[in-house]
Amino acid sequence: MITTSRPPETYGRRWRTVPRELCFHAPTIVVVAMAFIVLSTLFSTATSLIAIVVGIFVLTVTMWVARYFGELELTRLDWAGMPAIARPRWQQPGPGFWSRFLTPLADPHAWVYFIHGTVVNFVVGIVTWSVVLTWVAGSLGGLTYWFWSAFVPQDDFYLSEVIVSFFTAGTVTVDGRAAESIMNLLFGIVFLVTLPYVTRGLARLHHVIARAMLGAWRSEELAERVGELSASRGAAAAAEGHSLRRLERDIHDGPQQRLVRLQMDLAAAERKLATDPDAARALIEEARVRSQEALDELRALSRGFAPPILLDRGLVAALESLASRSTIPVRVSSALDPAVDLPQEIERNAYFVASELVANAVKHSGAGTVQVVVALRRLPEQDEWWLDVAVTDDGHGGATSVDGHGLAGLEERLRGLGGTLELDSPTGGPTVATGHLPVTY
Repeated sequence: MITTSRPPETYGRRWRTVPRELCFHAPTIVVVAMAFIVLSTLFSTATSLIAIVVGIFVLTVTMWVARYFGELELTRLDWAGMPAIARPRWQQPGPGFWSRFLTPLADPHAWVYFIHGTVVNFVVGIVTWSVVLTWVAGSLGGLTYWFWSAFVPQDDFYLSEVIVSFFTAGTVTVDGRAAESIMNLLFGIVFLVTLPYVTRGLARLHHVIARAMLGAWRSEELAERVGELSASRGAAAAAEGHSLRRLERDIHDGPQQRLVRLQMDLAAAERKLATDPDAARALIEEARVRSQEALDELRALSRGFAPPILLDRGLVAALESLASRSTIPVRVSSALDPAVDLPQEIERNAYFVASELVANAVKHSGAGTVQVVVALRRLPEQDEWWLDVAVTDDGHGGATSVDGHGLAGLEERLRGLGGTLELDSPTGGPTVATGHLPVTY
């Protein structure tokens, strides 16, 4: 079982992100003001000219500009270190000029982007920028008041004297100038200590709004997921059919032929048993050899799916056993934590991927050595784990995925499991084929 624990976000870690968050907040007033002015001007122009058709063109331009401002906001949030937001699925235009030009007007995302740029982000941006400016100014001004106040003309009013007098009922008097410096220093410390929480909290406010208005909608994600599952199911069915046809061919060309020959030898031995015992004994001995060869071939075929060592000792031991049976040197490297307990189905499919890739390299690449590397990889954005099985050979390269052949069938099988096959095989080598398998429980 894979367990992950994120490191606690300490106060020191919060301070590390403050510069990026300040770089996000500092230009916010300029960005939201430009978006409001440009989009409002374009929209008002479009509505005033709508009667003479020109307004439709201006309105389309307005939707495109709103989209660019929305993309700018998403990019700024990425730079600020906020979690990535999935981009929306924009409507694709059909054939023809009018379809391509007017598609943005029929896309609900474009109108949501427009509302975000003209209303929501404008109001929120002004508020957040003002709050951050207040906190930064309060921090710097309060901490340095003791220095710069000496160069500023002072009057007879000190807020610190009023506060002390109020809480002590006038029984305590203080030096206004010194008390003012102390009070501003305390305020500056408070503002500085809370600055990381303010910058992070306001950046998250922008992120929450952007995710709701500028990101992909849940219905779109669901539709895409359904499409992916349909494609995976089709790929899995095709891969399974390909595997069954190959297994049938291998059995027909190998063990079945040997068993037919074995049956013929036993029939011939039976006929000669009474007349020529020595010849019958030789035929029986030959039949015994053929039966052992057929048994060995059946065992080899079964290893391609789930060898016993895979169930008993795990994936790495099974890969090492696979390497020991190869006709060329195969080196196995594992970056898996021994404490990680992978699901049996994942291990079985990973072994199948590795065995297919090694067999393909031995048969076609002309390689002298092959390396197999297995490792777990985490995608923090989606909180997902993937098992990577990479097979590298030093052959002549130029490998491609051709329909009906080994790599294409393996690619279909991985797609059916929700994974992918990555192939890098330049002419002259080396060839690196990597199967990516999602780890699910």
